[in-house]
Amino acid sequence: MMTNQNVVTHEVINTLIAMAASISNSTVLPSATVPESMAVLGGFWGLPHNKNLVKRLEGAKVSAWIDSMRASSPTRAKSESQEKRSWILYHPSALNTFEQIVYSAKGKQIVVFLDYDGTLSPIVADPNKAFMTRKMRATLKGIARHFPTAIVTGRCRDKVYNFVKLAELYYAGSHGMDITGPTKSPKQGNNNNKAVLFQPASQFLPMIDEVYKILLEKTKTVPGAKVENNKFCLSVHFRCVDEKSWAALAEKVRLVLIEYPQLRLTQGRKVLEIRPTIKWDKGKALEFLLESLGYENSNDVFPIYIGDDRTDEDAFRVLRSRGQGIGILVSRVAKETDASYSLQDPSEVEQFLRRLVEWKRSSTVTPASV
Repeated sequence: MMTNQNVVTHEVINTLIAMAASISNSTVLPSATVPESMAVLGGFWGLPHNKNLVKRLEGAKVSAWIDSMRASSPTRAKSESQEKRSWILYHPSALNTFEQIVYSAKGKQIVVFLDYDGTLSPIVADPNKAFMTRKMRATLKGIARHFPTAIVTGRCRDKVYNFVKLAELYYAGSHGMDITGPTKSPKQGNNNNKAVLFQPASQFLPMIDEVYKILLEKTKTVPGAKVENNKFCLSVHFRCVDEKSWAALAEKVRLVLIEYPQLRLTQGRKVLEIRPTIKWDKGKALEFLLESLGYENSNDVFPIYIGDDRTDEDAFRVLRSRGQGIGILVSRVAKETDASYSLQDPSEVEQFLRRLVEWKRSSTVTPASV
């Protein structure tokens, strides 16, 4: 029977996506070795017509070619609504299951960890305008009054502090590579402990600044591209870049990083992130903060981590491995995650945090004597 040898099947697409996931944390992409399971799919890899695809796998970063492959692949048999319903069974709404969550936390110290962009503030075209609402700030202040609370973000620590403006929080900027404690107690006022807790990548600062200047020059020919210096890491935003230019932008970034093997490239939501190759991420930052609070080996702690980005998955995995607390993914769409629960957007995050404050207040009220 005749078959169309030029059709890229779902199996091929899925396998390529899996390959992409395995290499997305490396600046040097490995050669595209062909899994045995793919060698028999209609002779796909044997066709001269598709040699260019292999070259693209070797030469371009994941953000460009995965999106283009998904866009050009056949329509899924399973509708998005069906997929979301199936996904929500395994990642139920943290609002709908709130009572179950606080029951699990009963008798334990809740510690709250929050990403910033897409979690406390909406994702916006201009990262310099990612402001929280007044309502969110008021709720966050209430959370910090009752629970140790940390902002864990890829942003520069000083920049995210200027957005939040709450001195009673912990701040872990640059994906946790720049951590400070509260300079103000949420209850007693000023706090004398205002030293930097941890900066594991300080030796990379000159290199980060150097690469920042190079990327500014190299990417200025790509309309919409924005390079952000987050002190211990860099972000190349492509949210405002025409999709046709994604591959070219990714290639420019990759070529720059070839000269800097001590830096690695990862991908977030419409952003390429450049950071030192040290073994440090948001999950490590979560562990460090729990240890700093005295909960390293404690069974009396219940960490809650809320985030929307791929980089938050490191923290979700840490919670799963500890068997403590919960991870909550902020997303309107179904996606692979190690989080246990979900919320759709920052407004739902605010609702969840507000309910947490109300629950804490009600649970600590002493009944009036008769």
